[in-house]
Amino acid sequence: GRGGSMRGKTVIITGANSGLGRAAAAELLRMRARVIMGCRDRARAERAACEIRAEVGERADGGGELVVRELDLASLRSVRAFCHRVLQEESRLDVLINNAGIFQCPYMKTEDGFEMQFGVNHLGHFLLTNLLLGLLKNSAPSRIVVVSSKLYKYGEINFEDLNSEISYNKSFCYSRSKLANILFARELARRLEGTGVTVNSLHPGIVRTNLGRHVNIPLLAKPLFNLVSWAFFKTPLEGAQTSIYLASSPDVEGVSGKYFGDCKEEELLPKAMDDLVARKLWDISEVMVGLLK
Repeated sequence: GRGGSMRGKTVIITGANSGLGRAAAAELLRMRARVIMGCRDRARAERAACEIRAEVGERADGGGELVVRELDLASLRSVRAFCHRVLQEESRLDVLINNAGIFQCPYMKTEDGFEMQFGVNHLGHFLLTNLLLGLLKNSAPSRIVVVSSKLYKYGEINFEDLNSEISYNKSFCYSRSKLANILFARELARRLEGTGVTVNSLHPGIVRTNLGRHVNIPLLAKPLFNLVSWAFFKTPLEGAQTSIYLASSPDVEGVSGKYFGDCKEEELLPKAMDDLVARKLWDISEVMVGLLK
């Protein structure tokens, strides 16, 4: 179902230097897209870009390009600077893939004082997407792809403690941020009806990436965990297939506001389809990131 060519299309992928983002960047470059890698660590991103270029190979016809840009989703200042540069330098934006994420970290705060998982996984991407909406609309038909997780099922949007000041559970807070991703995508799709910009969310499955670097596995259990992960977890390329599909396939042209897994639409729990909660979360997020005073 994937499109054969993305020639002439510009794609932004957040967190594109490793894992799912790196795999998606390589495949979309192979399909001749201009891929902008938005990454926190510029040196690591440049190394990844060199490796990807070597893997994919140079095109004699000049199709496809990789560009590295610094983007720290834990800093609203960095998000604004990234978007400012994109809007100055890019004449179009066909696809935005909100891929970067942090998973079950100890309690930490972003530069702006937000709980890290909610701040990076939801608020950073919320601001990024809103600042790039004008360019996406001008480039329509265009697409926004939001990487969530099946673990959204264990999350709740607690408006009384969005920043986890009262209590913090790293697993619950990850799930809450992934539920927020889906609610954001749903509300954004509603707001973009008729613009030619589509928004869909997805879960990639259980993938062997460095996302779990904050998960503590007992030393004696590590060999068994590694064996299980190699046997049953997806590779980053397998996990990235749904992101690539939603970014490129003609099958989903015009499809918006849906949730996908393994390149197929899936049902959501009622709490992920609560439009009142989605609108309230949007309104509060606008204030939190400074889009509204």
